[in-house]
This record gives sequence, structure tokens and C-alpha cells, in this order.
Amino acid sequence: MAFWSSTSVFTSKVPRKILFMFTLSLSVTYLFYSLMSCYNSLRFPLQENYVYQGRLVTEDTTFGTLREKLYSASQGFAEFTEADGSTAAPTARDHADADADAERRTVEWIRTQASPTKPAAAAAATAPEHQERQDFSTTDSELRVNCTSDYGEKRLPQAIIIGVKKGGTRALLEALRVHPDVRAVGNEPHFFDRNYEKGLDWYRDLMPSTLEGQITMEKTPSYFVTNHAPKRIHSMARDIKLIIVVRNPVTRAISDYTQTLSKKPEIPTFEVLAFKNRTLGLIDASWSALRIGIYALHLESWMQYFPLSQMHFVSGERLIVDPAGEMAKVQDFLGLKQIVTDKHFYFNKTKGFPCLKKPEDSSTPRCLGKSKGRTHPKIDPDVIRRLHKFYKPFNMMFYQMTGQNFEWELEEDSESRSSQD
Repeated sequence: MAFWSSTSVFTSKVPRKILFMFTLSLSVTYLFYSLMSCYNSLRFPLQENYVYQGRLVTEDTTFGTLREKLYSASQGFAEFTEADGSTAAPTARDHADADADAERRTVEWIRTQASPTKPAAAAAATAPEHQERQDFSTTDSELRVNCTSDYGEKRLPQAIIIGVKKGGTRALLEALRVHPDVRAVGNEPHFFDRNYEKGLDWYRDLMPSTLEGQITMEKTPSYFVTNHAPKRIHSMARDIKLIIVVRNPVTRAISDYTQTLSKKPEIPTFEVLAFKNRTLGLIDASWSALRIGIYALHLESWMQYFPLSQMHFVSGERLIVDPAGEMAKVQDFLGLKQIVTDKHFYFNKTKGFPCLKKPEDSSTPRCLGKSKGRTHPKIDPDVIRRLHKFYKPFNMMFYQMTGQNFEWELEEDSESRSSQD
């Protein structure tokens, strides 16, 4: 009785408001220590978390942070390789059994305030339980791949390198892949010439994941000489951007032959294949190595579906002599910030063409493989002279169609003077 009496006296003397505030402060203190004890479970490993070190991050700042990291990766000459796998970030659900009621309410409030983007929310929802947490000390190259695959989505290409074979398309693609806003499939899909019946869903699935603002690309040089490719590409995306790397057609033909010779040593000589009748000087324009170089003929088909404003022609010769200059034009055409500059290249004397400078975390430079830069067989100078004469009217027509002079005739004059010396 005495106890209940004293309790009633105490409660009567202490206002209920103070009791309520006291109880609330205890609850808040308990909640604070609960959150501190599970702090590691509430944070994500990368800086693009929606809550990072007690700071709310909105959708805009999240993607801004991603973009900054991608640019810094490029500036550090990070090595970019094709990586299709992705690791989803661990979520607070992995620790949901701890202090269930209080923590669940807190996490829900945090998620509501942070407003995560749809791709990130999907990645978090599909993360396997007890997944090993990534360390924050991720290298720049890993960060680029992980961020893109976690937060991006597969899209059809907005730009395609459509030609030409042995013109320098691989070198161009590898240089473009250094840019943080370009994501390109490594292998040639050959969708519009060999695999069209598989459908656009199959084609899209080949593409790497991209963030909003990044460009999806692919390259298949045979598109340029495929009759039905222009119509098919136009039906997919009439506003797509097309890149064509062209090279002196005579040099290109010899390079094409050299590649075939390395695979089939038993084939006839270049001189034999180039002529229907060498005595009469009849050149065999049906031979694919020579037919590809009639650029004006192939360009005519593309201009039926696309304006020149959606095409960009890269000089294969200048891509070797001045790769940074050609890359500046390509980046402008694609609407990209000029990230890939002369500091990304060095001239490899053994290969005879530029290579990308080695990444800081690699002991070897980034250079094209053994299939590039092969030594050409010696060709009869008279055959080369006749081929230059054959291509000259087609080259003039190509210059007129594109509004660009690639000056291939100057090479012919130089070779003529060398043969006379």
C-alpha cells in the first residue's frame, strides 16, 4: 500500500508531459545506439550510395558522382576491358533480423528520403542474401565496369562503325572505348548482314549496359558493303550516327589480301587475283578485296536512307599519323566531351601505328593484337600503278559525295617518284 501511495504521489507531482519527453529521449537514445551497432549493414561500398556517411544523396547527385568517377578513370589511363558480370550492392535486408521493429522503420524512412533510382532499386531487390560486400577501395577500371553494369540497362546502339574492312576500325573502336561515355561490344555482332533473323531482342542483349547519357556502340565493317544493311539499320533507328573509316583503296586491298594470305597460304598471288586479263589490263572488280575500295558505289546505297549529317568519315591514314586529331573529330560528331587526347597515344615503331599508353595498373601497353600491322608482301609496282589509275575516278566521285579530299592521289605520286628513283 505504501508503495502504490508513494508512486501515485510521484506521478501526481511530475507532469505527464515531462514523463513523455523522458520516455521519448530514452527511445531515441536506444535507437541511436542500435543504428550505430549496425552501421556497416546500412552503408553501401561505393560513394553513389543513397545514404553515405550520414549524408542524403538524391538521384541527380548520385549520377553526378558516377560520372565524375568515370571521367577520373579515363584520366588515369584505366584499362577498359569487356566485363558483362555485375555484383549487386548488399542491402539492409541482409541484417533485417536485428532489432526488427526500430531498424525497419528507420531504413524505410531513409529509403523514402533518398528516393533511389529504378535501376539501383532493381539491383538491390535482386541481391542474394549474405552476399560478400565489396570493399570501397575499388580500382578505377573496376569502378567503371561495376557502376555501369549495376545501374545501367541494355540499349540498342546509337552509333555504329559500319566500315570499312582493313581501314582501321578496330583501332578506332579501342580508342573510343577509353572514353567514359562510350560503351561498345567487343566482338563484331554481324547482325544486319548475317544474324538479322534473330531479331532486335537478340541484338540488344549483345550490347553492354549503359548509364543515361552514355552511348552504346558496335562495329561491323562488312555493313558498308552489304546491300540490305542501310534499310535494316534505318528501320531500327533512323537518327543513328554512322562512322566510316576509309583508307587508300589500293593499300586497303593489299592489307586485305595479306590477312587472307596469313590464313590461306596456298592462294594465288595478289597480281593474279587482281586481274581478269593482265595482258589487256582488265582489272577484276568482282574480287572482294578490290570491290570494297569502290567507296562511292557503296556510299550511294547509304545516302538513300541517311543524310551526310549522320555520317562521319575517318581517314585511316590520319588515324595513324594524328590519332588525337581524328579522335577529336569523332568525339565532336558523337557529341562527347573531348576526353581522349594525344596523351592517350604513343607510336609503336614495331607495329608501325599508334597504341594506347599503358594503364597505371598494368605492366604492358594497350596495343592491337598480332593480326594488326602485318608486313605486306611486295607487289609489282606496275600492278599498283594500274590499280591507282583504276580507282582514281571512283575516288574523285567519293570526294565530291562526302565533301572531303583524302589526298590518296598524293600517295600515288609519291610512289611513282620513288619507283623512278
